[in-house]
Amino acid sequence: MLIFDSSTLILIAKVELLDAFLNDIGMEIAIPQAVEDECCGGKKTLDALFIRKALDESRIKVRSVRNRKLVAKLEEDFSMGRGESEAIALAMQEEALLVGIDDKNGMNACKLAGIPFTTAAGILVRSCEKGLIGRGDALAKLSALAKFGWYRNDLLEDARLRLEELP
Repeated sequence: MLIFDSSTLILIAKVELLDAFLNDIGMEIAIPQAVEDECCGGKKTLDALFIRKALDESRIKVRSVRNRKLVAKLEEDFSMGRGESEAIALAMQEEALLVGIDDKNGMNACKLAGIPFTTAAGILVRSCEKGLIGRGDALAKLSALAKFGWYRNDLLEDARLRLEELP
């Protein structure tokens, strides 16, 4: 199972990668309630509509986090929002294989908890490696991620180099 945080899910939807990713992933995708609220709560943006469609089609499932104390502790200890905290708590609860998270504090929490994680840029590079999108399209989507996300320049440069090395 892969658990998404709001930022990563929104970013891959914004760059129109969500559908191809969901078609290929081959594992259950879940989000906690707070992530659904953050991504879709009354929004009519294109990314929110893509995410809502995936939820309505049950390609992404909403799961409940049982350990509310853990959510509160993660929020406090790592200065994270509710979505990030619920995503990590859900990943621990469900023993998820991977968390999609682009929040630096959330990544640090995953590292400390031993939870494997990826970012929207990582999903983009992997999608290109798997042939889901072409290199030119991937580079254009990386530019869009740079515009929408809060990435350090070295992370963007690393992703660009990895994409340019692909055949």
